[in-house]
Amino acid sequence: MSSSNRHHHLAVFVIISLVFLNACEAQGGDLRLDYYATTCPSVEAIVKHETSIIMSRAPTLAAALLRLHFHDCFVRGCDASLLLNSTKSNTAEKDSPPNFTVRGYGSIDRVKAAVEETCPGVVSCADIVALVARDAISLLNGPYWPVALGRRDGTISRRSEALTNIPPPTSNISALKDSFASKGLNAKDLVVLSGSHTIGNSHCSSFSARLYNFSGTGAPDPALDSEYVPRLKSKCSPTDTTTIVEMDPGSFLTYDTHYYTNVAKRRGLFTSDWSLLTDPETAAYVRQQAVATSPYVFFQDFANSMVKMASIGVLTGNQGEIRKHCAFVNS
Repeated sequence: MSSSNRHHHLAVFVIISLVFLNACEAQGGDLRLDYYATTCPSVEAIVKHETSIIMSRAPTLAAALLRLHFHDCFVRGCDASLLLNSTKSNTAEKDSPPNFTVRGYGSIDRVKAAVEETCPGVVSCADIVALVARDAISLLNGPYWPVALGRRDGTISRRSEALTNIPPPTSNISALKDSFASKGLNAKDLVVLSGSHTIGNSHCSSFSARLYNFSGTGAPDPALDSEYVPRLKSKCSPTDTTTIVEMDPGSFLTYDTHYYTNVAKRRGLFTSDWSLLTDPETAAYVRQQAVATSPYVFFQDFANSMVKMASIGVLTGNQGEIRKHCAFVNS
């Protein structure tokens, strides 16, 4: 490695570490990198091994597992409440409309089971979700970030709270910024974390109104590239609820800055993608990354924002519990 590259990577590590320390301090210092040093020292190795097997068989799950982490953290904080099943007396988050297309529950269960074999009753589902999301992205040659541990699992999961806390893909920039601000995230975090749309797929139903009946006009969204609309229409009929489309065509399994190139060309699938061009700060970042010759800055920024997001509203100490099975509270 050249001297300039060593200096660059050292600078990136120092910056991410500072953000990491600040995020931990915001949680009273209860999350620590060495949290399981004596109780389950092999936890990260186990998680990475299991995640690598999952990714080798289904690389598209990287986007799903990252999305699962995001949807969990935005409701009640990063407490694995999204993983809880509904009961006769309660409809849980996973059965709320924003989470109908969330995938990856089986992957988390697989990793949890492997961890339980070595360290029964020690590692929370919430920590496993955070580690799996990091490792899945890293295994796609994406950014890597430190994951502080010590989260506890929540015991409450409500359908209504997912509806009110997870911003829909139809959100405008004001709604997006308000939603992120309510979680302690700023406009830069918003535009950086949106860059995760560089991987994965979307159901046609999440954006078909932009193609056929935007805001009840019976016409496409004028903000969507007119040359791109016919291509999307060829894949998605107005009533299609099953077809999936790549969010970053031709690059949906590569963690890079191509998402920003698409957004700058008005080819983002969601209204929320286009909305990034309607705010000076987020638009400037989109245009900067759209012409970037290297993903290093984006990777550094993404790692920093993920450290912040993974610290939202965590339960620590004696709060919550360590679930034996991620889909059920302990009896």
